[in-house]
Amino acid sequence: MNLPRPVADFARYLRTETTGGIILLIATAVALLWANSPWDEAYTTIRDAKIGPEFLHLNLSVGDWAKDGLLALFFFVAGLELKRELVVGELSRLKQAVLPIVAAVGGMVVPAALALAIGFGEPGMAKAWAVPVATDIAFALGVLALTGSNLPSSARVFLLSLAVVDDLGAIILIAVLFTTGFDLVAAGVAVLAFAVYAWLQHKRVRAWWLYVPLAVVAWVAVHSAGVHATIAGVALGLLTRVRKDDDEEHAPAIRLEHRLQPWSAAVAVPVFALFAAGIDLTADSLASVFSSALPIAIMVGLLVGKTVGILGASMLAVRLGLAEKPRGTGWRDIAALSVLGGVGFTVSLLIADLALSGPETELAKAAVLIASAVASLTAAAMLVRRSRAHAEVDDLGEPS
Repeated sequence: MNLPRPVADFARYLRTETTGGIILLIATAVALLWANSPWDEAYTTIRDAKIGPEFLHLNLSVGDWAKDGLLALFFFVAGLELKRELVVGELSRLKQAVLPIVAAVGGMVVPAALALAIGFGEPGMAKAWAVPVATDIAFALGVLALTGSNLPSSARVFLLSLAVVDDLGAIILIAVLFTTGFDLVAAGVAVLAFAVYAWLQHKRVRAWWLYVPLAVVAWVAVHSAGVHATIAGVALGLLTRVRKDDDEEHAPAIRLEHRLQPWSAAVAVPVFALFAAGIDLTADSLASVFSSALPIAIMVGLLVGKTVGILGASMLAVRLGLAEKPRGTGWRDIAALSVLGGVGFTVSLLIADLALSGPETELAKAAVLIASAVASLTAAAMLVRRSRAHAEVDDLGEPS
């Protein structure tokens, strides 16, 4: 793949976590400013405008297209990363995989349990407990890249592996909790499309003009089956080959990730955030966030549950001899990364949209945004301090 130099440089720039996080932050700020400006009606009109063919059940609002369509690209890239980690990456080696897997499980179970305990009996809580289980890969890695430059590479691998497993858990929850009106015929078409995709990968077919229509068919079929359409992206990512042949410079998964990650980081996720994060920020609405059990449950789940769950599960796994601490990474580093795990953002906003309706959706989204902002700022301060500590340690020293 030979890209013109300016295009290649721009793509490489967009692939950095820092840039993806900045674009996402800008999109969120624009959404909040627009939705709380004199032009808020224009924002609502554009977000709720419906386009698409009705006969395929695709007459969706612009906001739903961003949620169901563009996020499928994000989840496809996440599926590619997960497949790579499972087959040839850190999660392929049991001893290295145990710690981030256990940490991710702790980081899902504890926030969910806390949210349920605090919001028990509240309207919408039957599904809203799933909102704080997710960690946003792009935003979390962006904060780490900006503030933890001197941390060992094992810290980034730990966070990336944890976030990938965390996203897998969130994907399973989305598939289980938000499947409605299951259509067996559409599901059969989706399974057939996935089977053909896997067969083409096995046969080393490289014709993009076959894969693109096939991916569209799979997405439409999954959507029509009543399963959230982003599941199609994950499934296709997991079916993509990650081991290269002798005549290949890179495996298909690596090539696709290289080409699509810039589009995911610069277009798909920011556009979703633009239409998902535009919530009312009046004094009354903010007061409701801090006085209603549901948003408080979500904020406590993200800020306290994630930290306690990730750090506690990691310490327990190491103490029981089930896992080893990443080389060169101390418990204070893992504590900072655990706080960073409370940045829910993209997937948490998606689950809030799926789980709730009406005013509860706005409250849940506000809770996610507030908790993610607090978690990112707190973690950033901790990571800066840890980065300085690592810079002061000599090559033979080990951080505490």
